[in-house]
Amino acid sequence: MPFDMSLIQRGARLRRSAFFAATQRWGAQAYTVYNHTLFPICFGDLEEEYWHLIHHVTLWDVAVERQVEITGPDAFTFTNLLTPRDLSRCAVGQGKYVVITAEDGGVINDPVLLRLGENHFWLALADSDVLLWARGVALHAGLRVDIREPDVSPLQVQGPKAKEVVGALFGEDVLKLRYYWFLERSLDGIPVVVTRTGWTGEVGYEIYLRDGAKGDELWERIMEAGRPHEIRPAGPSDIRRIEAGILNWGADMTLDDNVYEAGLDRLVDVDKTADYIGKEALTRIRAEGVKRKLVGVEIAGDRLEFNAVKWPVLSDGIAIGRVTSAIWSPRLRKNIGYAMVPITHAALGTPLRVLVPEAGEREASVAAKPFLDPEKRIPKGR
Repeated sequence: MPFDMSLIQRGARLRRSAFFAATQRWGAQAYTVYNHTLFPICFGDLEEEYWHLIHHVTLWDVAVERQVEITGPDAFTFTNLLTPRDLSRCAVGQGKYVVITAEDGGVINDPVLLRLGENHFWLALADSDVLLWARGVALHAGLRVDIREPDVSPLQVQGPKAKEVVGALFGEDVLKLRYYWFLERSLDGIPVVVTRTGWTGEVGYEIYLRDGAKGDELWERIMEAGRPHEIRPAGPSDIRRIEAGILNWGADMTLDDNVYEAGLDRLVDVDKTADYIGKEALTRIRAEGVKRKLVGVEIAGDRLEFNAVKWPVLSDGIAIGRVTSAIWSPRLRKNIGYAMVPITHAALGTPLRVLVPEAGEREASVAAKPFLDPEKRIPKGR
């Protein structure tokens, strides 16, 4: 049955995506609010959706990844100011996973950046108000830029049969896309950008709709193309993203956590000569080292459900940190997740204890992340 909208607050303050009617029609069973927008998080049993993602192909409404579009004569210089990644290494037609940093090195957001032109960028956002941050920075930057939220709504097609689906829709050129590159296409008058990206660690694509009025039409076209491959709508899989070492802004990192504490060192180009917000702080933190670190953890015992709060991490009976995400992996047959702990407790194999609400203390240990496919052979392959 369609999700009962009376179970959550309604009103114009909460936005509906271009695909909202389709998600209702196809039986979304639960929603959350993300970037001020209703976000379908499941269409059935979460573990069944996980296995379908692993073996077949799934369609997700991720239009909550609202875009910040940056254009104008100084758009490159301005966008390069927002992130420690060196965007001179990002070609037109290429995407990058980036962090947007505060002056103290804290993580404001970790979007996927797409470069559509020399001075044309999209930032596909996690759940924080980068539009407001960017406009505030622009007010004082003295640069010629236009910053807005465009009419752009992404979907994700994820799973080992994703190539068959997007190939049927867009042809052979899309199948040649390298990881984190994209093409602009029209599907019988539906304007889209197709990227080789996703939030799963599986083969996947994102299809960015550029006309919200055509959301229903695009959804049904994808479902029809996926019918021979057993496509089904699903919510984002926290099981699979944790297995893959993918972080969730707001849970695994926040504005209070800097890039190095979050373990996102690879997103800082230390030889970047251009200035960026947080450069001085991150240079100092890199030299001094961090006092805490987000690590992988394995938690012993029976299956645990996905944590709704951050669980205390204990050592010698004293709270020293917190589990930010934890879930049962059906494939690994263990509870896995992430924890922010002091650097003194961050070495692989370090024993810990986790206080789980209504389940008591559990033994745990620091584990390597990602838990599966550290070389990303799966999403880059096929």
